[in-house]
Amino acid sequence: MVQDLLEKQAGEVRILSRDEEKQDALRNELGDARVRFYLGDIRDRESVDRAMKGVDSVFHAAALKQVPSCEFFPVEAVRTNILGSENVVRSAVDAGVRSVVCLSTDKAVAPVNAMGMSKAMMEKVAQSVARSMDPEEETTVSMVRYGNVMYSRGSVIPLFVRQIRAGKPITVTEPTMTRFLMPLSASVDLVHYAFDHAEQGDLFIRKAPASTVADLVQGLKELFEVPDHPVETIGWRHGEKLYETLATAHELAYSEDMGDYYRISMDRRDLNYQAFFSEGDQETVHHEDYHSHNTERLDVAGGKELLLSLPEIRAELDAWVRAR
Repeated sequence: MVQDLLEKQAGEVRILSRDEEKQDALRNELGDARVRFYLGDIRDRESVDRAMKGVDSVFHAAALKQVPSCEFFPVEAVRTNILGSENVVRSAVDAGVRSVVCLSTDKAVAPVNAMGMSKAMMEKVAQSVARSMDPEEETTVSMVRYGNVMYSRGSVIPLFVRQIRAGKPITVTEPTMTRFLMPLSASVDLVHYAFDHAEQGDLFIRKAPASTVADLVQGLKELFEVPDHPVETIGWRHGEKLYETLATAHELAYSEDMGDYYRISMDRRDLNYQAFFSEGDQETVHHEDYHSHNTERLDVAGGKELLLSLPEIRAELDAWVRAR
């Protein structure tokens, strides 16, 4: 996201995080004076306020994201993903930011684990702030929700590549699991789309194809020309799902199909439900959840084609060929 903003000639990009090592690594990698680093924690409203002054747009991606970690330390997920997110959104409103986009996850849909529950509450917190805003207020609060981003930090693809290159077995939890496959560039486009098109409380989803983990692994083995590379099934992790769900049937019934995206509008009713009681829907639209089992399913060949579109995979393949 930072690199994309710099390419689009942003005047200044601010990064607020608590990890000074990653900040230093990124500072050395970018070497761009337009990027300013703020050391702080979204749990601390004062440190958020310091970074927020004079900002035009905010992309809120700070979170505890690992499912097993949040299962064992759920209160930490509450402090960061819920209370920290409220700090970010309310700070943005108080600073008069034009647009704040909060990053959510498929795990927030019908959540079965602490990480997903905390992100679902993050969505509710963001919408509660959006719902309370006066029409004349400057800030638009919206969200984006997506599943697996290919080759992002912590995703399975770089792990599988490292295991192939190291000669270690590829470890999969359950081969029949399906996951959405969204290139990093598409996830960045989704954020920009929300910046440009969001109305108060909107949630945007980018449509994407999916693959089984088994087909994804097979595609990587074929690309790296290691057909006999061992694969080890290690079993389900704490709180893991068989497939990723990006929208429920109920949400889709009140969504707008915008081509590559779904816009899910916020429920704008207040607590005076009597005013809405007699206004029931006269027409029922039948939907099913939008998930990685019923989206476009890529076979091995389709997965390989998508993998080859990633510059990171092409670089890994070049390095692999040179090393051999």
